[in-house]
Amino acid sequence: MMSGVHRLKQSITAIKGIGDETAVALAEMNIYSIEDLLEHYPFRYEDYRLKDLTEVKHEERLTLEGKVQSEPSLVYYGRKKSRLTVKLLVDHFLIQVIFFNQPYLKKKIVLNETIQVTGKWDMHRRTITASEMQLGPSNQKEMLSPVYHVKGTITVKGIRRFLQLAFQQYGDKINETLPQHLLAKYRLPSRKESIKMIHFPSDDDDIKQARRRIVYEEFLYFQLKMQALRKFEREQSQGVMQSYDLKKLKGFLHSLPFPLTNAQKRVVNEILADMKSPYRMSRLLQGDVGSGKTVVAAIALFASISAGFQGALMVPTEILAEQHAESLIGLLQAFNIQCELLTSSVKGKKRKEILERLQLGEIDVLIGTHALIQDEVHFHKLGLVITDEQHRFGVEQRKILREKGENPDVLFMTATPIPRTLAITVFGEMDVSVIDEMPVGRKTIETYWAKHEMLERVLAFMEKELAKGRQAYVICPLIEESEKLDVQNAIDVHAALMTYFDGRYQIGLMHGRLNADEKDTVMKAFSQNELQVLVSTTVVEVGVNVPNATLMVIYDAERFGLAQLHQLRGRVGRGSEQSYCILLANPKTEIGKERMQIMTETNDGFVLSEKDLELRGPGDFFGKKQSGVPEFKLADMVHDYRTLETARNDAAMMIQSEEFWHSPSYAALRDYLHKSEVLKGEKLD
Repeated sequence: MMSGVHRLKQSITAIKGIGDETAVALAEMNIYSIEDLLEHYPFRYEDYRLKDLTEVKHEERLTLEGKVQSEPSLVYYGRKKSRLTVKLLVDHFLIQVIFFNQPYLKKKIVLNETIQVTGKWDMHRRTITASEMQLGPSNQKEMLSPVYHVKGTITVKGIRRFLQLAFQQYGDKINETLPQHLLAKYRLPSRKESIKMIHFPSDDDDIKQARRRIVYEEFLYFQLKMQALRKFEREQSQGVMQSYDLKKLKGFLHSLPFPLTNAQKRVVNEILADMKSPYRMSRLLQGDVGSGKTVVAAIALFASISAGFQGALMVPTEILAEQHAESLIGLLQAFNIQCELLTSSVKGKKRKEILERLQLGEIDVLIGTHALIQDEVHFHKLGLVITDEQHRFGVEQRKILREKGENPDVLFMTATPIPRTLAITVFGEMDVSVIDEMPVGRKTIETYWAKHEMLERVLAFMEKELAKGRQAYVICPLIEESEKLDVQNAIDVHAALMTYFDGRYQIGLMHGRLNADEKDTVMKAFSQNELQVLVSTTVVEVGVNVPNATLMVIYDAERFGLAQLHQLRGRVGRGSEQSYCILLANPKTEIGKERMQIMTETNDGFVLSEKDLELRGPGDFFGKKQSGVPEFKLADMVHDYRTLETARNDAAMMIQSEEFWHSPSYAALRDYLHKSEVLKGEKLD
């Protein structure tokens, strides 16, 4: 006998009435099995319930039922266009119904007969522009009609019919997946009831209750996977217990040229507690641009070295590696800690010497780019791995560096403020620390929104800043002209600025088509003030530190997300002088205008990231190439955030309890974990 679960895994052709040709068309919509069809949820509903005209708003879509009071009048105009009008008596109100381009209805509409019409209501003219009509009085059937995403030859009506067939033949095979105590605790309908109500609702409450159940289940499944990953990560990876020297660490803290913020103190304590534990640390450190992550990294490295280990810091670009090396050497050299820089530029005798000293344990901290993960790099006793801007490295690259030690502690750092919603999903298997406070005395970057017509004034302001000996970034969304998009490109802007400044200032150009060495050459020239203006695409976004740059001009700023604009803005404001960011934008949409407005109102990256997530949605937050953002069929991480938190807490408690691993009531959830990569040994990084 085939179980209910296995019956639903059968091919869609197991449903009588769905043939091979239809199955091919459904496969285009990723519907292969009966279960896939049942989980193809509606994205909205057409409301055909009859409305009281006194309660209807202007331009509201509605369905009315009434008696025909006039012969239909048909007028043709233009090429094959028509307008059909008829009077209808609805609840003692005489209204006019208009049908555009449906001349065939003239023969169907009969005087004194009852009809139903659906369309948009014009309150002032007492007119409904109808798109649908039904003959005869309402039978109250399908008053709430689900609307589905469809593709190719498949229609919404077709999907509804297939679902009716699926329910008739396999509805009783839908098994429960959640334990009864959870259904009772949250007053959730059964899985069978919820799937039936989402597709065939009798009222709004059916939709609400079904959605509540399905959203919770989707989040719970995902969070179970994340929490199981954390559990097995800890149990299967005995870390190194780093018994750091507290007295030496306090001495290092006293030597710092500035006091730590309360947020820095909090995250340092979280990191040190992880390092002292027998489990391998896997922690994400988030901090806005300029919040002091480098100092936190230095403290963690110092602690590891005082415990007799080595540390590694991997960053995405050579210039960033050099800047980190300079900062860390400045903080650590007084304590006789040996820091070295290893990038692709370090060659020959110098490289050989670094590799030998590293293997002998004579180098305490190695800072570098992807050069750190090459086969020839061997540590003597690696205890701590720090990866900066970790989403810039692939999973494999991060894994290789981690494997250069015996389960070293791992700290991921990012200056991209990630909303809590995404942090507990995308990075759900990690612990998360947040530096949500800026050091005292840091000047706020003044941000202005200017329309393209104001370009002359913007360039005049730029010239004033350059005349003071300052430098400026100019950011463009494209490298060269695009026929599809009417936006400024870096090559044209560079040429225009060369003409405008006419040799008074040196202007550089940097974009993604340059190789790593070419980019580094341009950035070094800019950081040494050999170039006063740098025209660039968003390759300048990460980590570049040029304290003398005080102006950031962003062309077509509406084309960037808030998080990206904030990252770009963070390239200025790194010195003691007042800095400015000018957003050149003529946004065509209200959302575009709202993005520009909020950028001028706040410098808080976390506020902006939450707003960005709200405006753009989770899939687009990191950009198209970002993997790891889960796609749910019905749940929405932003709007269903409270349910996400509840599911996360429930999943954490389940994974830690003995009952979850042995009780029959959790069998379906355990089965899901066993089928996922979590329990296969294919653990996510």
